Amino acid sequence: MYKFYLFTLLLSSAFYANEVPQNVIDTGNKVSKSLVKQLGSKLKHELQTNGLISAAVFCNENAYILTEEVNLHQLKGVSVKRISLKYRNPANIPSEDEIKVLKEMQTLLKENKLPNFLVKNTDSSYKYYKPLVIKKEVCLKCHGDISKNKELLSFMQEHYPQDKAVDYKMHDLRGAILVEIKH
Repeated sequence: MYKFYLFTLLLSSAFYANEVPQNVIDTGNKVSKSLVKQLGSKLKHELQTNGLISAAVFCNENAYILTEEVNLHQLKGVSVKRISLKYRNPANIPSEDEIKVLKEMQTLLKENKLPNFLVKNTDSSYKYYKPLVIKKEVCLKCHGDISKNKELLSFMQEHYPQDKAVDYKMHDLRGAILVEIKH
């Protein structure tokens, strides 16, 4: 049995701290920011330096590896991964429980009630979910309507034959970073 801490109103972090240990919140924030920084800065550099196709190649070859590198630098019992309902890489397929959380996030986003994070307490761990919302137009170059960019479309079809991570619009939920913290 687990408790799911889902607050549909924007609540102060002090209230969260009463329900979820502050160290869980701090760890979730730190680890999710670390992953976003690692992936985001390197992807941005690749895009600006070598262009869109090179950035797609970089993601294909390095996104999972960078996620694993962030994992290697965590305390024992802490792990991170990316999940999405519309995944590109099969490594990001969510479990049944994670699908439920992502769907709830979509509902909250549509209602303008999506908090900065959600925490689920299971028997063995806390699961900290950091929503990933598309807030920059540049994200849509690879995750929006890519049908008009034949070179990119060809690359995606070759390297991600079951790609679902397209046709997003601004402010859509792209997925989440999941930080698991063992009890």
